[in-house]
Amino acid sequence: MRTPVIILIVMLIAANLALPKDVPGSSTPSSRLHVINPQNPQNLRELFRYGGESLHFVSAHRGGPQQNFPENCIATFENTLQHTFAIMEIDPRYTKDGVIVVHHDATLERTTTGKGSVAELTLQELKELRLKDTEGLVTKFQIPTLDEVLQWARGKTVLVLDQKDVPAEVRARKIEEHRAEAYVMLIVYSFKDAQKCYELNKNIMMEVMIPNLDRFYEFDETDIPWSNIIAFVGHTPPRDMELLQMIHAKGTCCIVGTSRNLDREFIVNRASGTVPVEQRYRALLQCGVDVIETDLPREVGKLLYGEYAIPASKSQFFQRLHF
Repeated sequence: MRTPVIILIVMLIAANLALPKDVPGSSTPSSRLHVINPQNPQNLRELFRYGGESLHFVSAHRGGPQQNFPENCIATFENTLQHTFAIMEIDPRYTKDGVIVVHHDATLERTTTGKGSVAELTLQELKELRLKDTEGLVTKFQIPTLDEVLQWARGKTVLVLDQKDVPAEVRARKIEEHRAEAYVMLIVYSFKDAQKCYELNKNIMMEVMIPNLDRFYEFDETDIPWSNIIAFVGHTPPRDMELLQMIHAKGTCCIVGTSRNLDREFIVNRASGTVPVEQRYRALLQCGVDVIETDLPREVGKLLYGEYAIPASKSQFFQRLHF
């Protein structure tokens, strides 16, 4: 009986040695994925419910592009999640033949090898193009369809769908088609669109623009529950702390964008040291911001959170998966 037992022990040891490990000192934790995985719409609402603790993730603007990794690209999303917990803000657009692809600009020149308008080409024509990275270098990657991104994201992260030329009701139906209410939310720019979305599907969460007290009171008059939204309070550090406090009192989290200011300062100051910029990012959290939407999710995510433990009240939604 000893021989089979010894063989089994040897096999278990060999299997353990074969598992991917984090490389000490490595700047790219390529053997792990930082996963945010709410299982149902109620979980998603709970994830974004304000509870007095930091959410410990950033929103990756256009997925967090960098050299070799273009914006609005699945490979870029994967790269971001190898470094930090993040949700993905992405941009849907129509093709000539009515397919929804993920691409920010209305035109192709800046981010692809193509020319002209996205809406003037068919999906097949767009798939023949290649995406450019942040340096303008051509990569091997193609423009993804929204369907492809929705399929990829399940079990990995939360998607935030911007509007571009795709109406709120169409995006809502796409979420329903994929049964993705647990991991996809919509950006809406008017309370009218928010109301329309809520009437179509009360399980869909939204990112709603509430930059001041007037907008706060206006939204509060709608019949949309505060638990169905995260409040975007602006692209500059909020000046009215009362606004954040009132949003938090509703049990709702706040998000602010830094792509137009702090991110640019971070890049400029990277060579000479980022301590002053780091303090300004941290100041956003200290004044009540819960999520930072950034062009630099890998850098800002590590800067703010590092490997700190996830808050206990939210820990069920976070995993570090090895692959």
